[in-house]
Amino acid sequence: MLVSQYAFIAAYPSQTVLSGTVLLQRAVPAGTAVFVESGRVVLGIAAPALISEAGVAGQATKSMEHQLGVVIGPAWLEANASVLELPSAMDAVAETDVVLRRVPLADFKASLCGSSLVALAVLNDVARAHRQQTELAVSRLAKDAEARCAEWLLRHAESSDKGVCSVKLQQRKRLIAAQLGIAPETLSRVLRHLRERSLISGSGRVVNLVDPGGLRSLAGV
Repeated sequence: MLVSQYAFIAAYPSQTVLSGTVLLQRAVPAGTAVFVESGRVVLGIAAPALISEAGVAGQATKSMEHQLGVVIGPAWLEANASVLELPSAMDAVAETDVVLRRVPLADFKASLCGSSLVALAVLNDVARAHRQQTELAVSRLAKDAEARCAEWLLRHAESSDKGVCSVKLQQRKRLIAAQLGIAPETLSRVLRHLRERSLISGSGRVVNLVDPGGLRSLAGV
């Protein structure tokens, strides 16, 4: 039974999926907002075999490799991705049989229009903050030190008037390393390797991104 705040979802057909079904795959656009009416879904990083055997919304047979959260219905699944119209940052696998409804993203966004501009701004801020935390957690588990460092550089890069892409290291290296979940010595070694591969240049407080495309490939973004 849908409670009043979710009443508009009743217009969309419900479906029951079995335990082990892959409901969302990270980095793959879903096209719909997924509402879990009942049941339990685990969020995290699925083993590669799980995704390759099952596919999105397919029947899986293996467990989550790294679990980062749980959603118990009634609740939206990866709501921040739907609010921001981004692919899911995590894999989502039904831990029990789940009753769900899929709402087209356009309809989901339209349902938010009744809120005040202030409420929508707060909602987007919360969604972005949650998304950043999730991406950081996934990155630490799923990527090696070089990929994490490349991703961090790309996220903090700024372009000058001359088209030079660079990052100003305004924090101490130990604080940056802590954000990446690595030791300061590892960060220094990774930066040296990136310079040797001609992906970045410079020293001190400014790092120039010589090959942003190569960094994106390394970071997997």
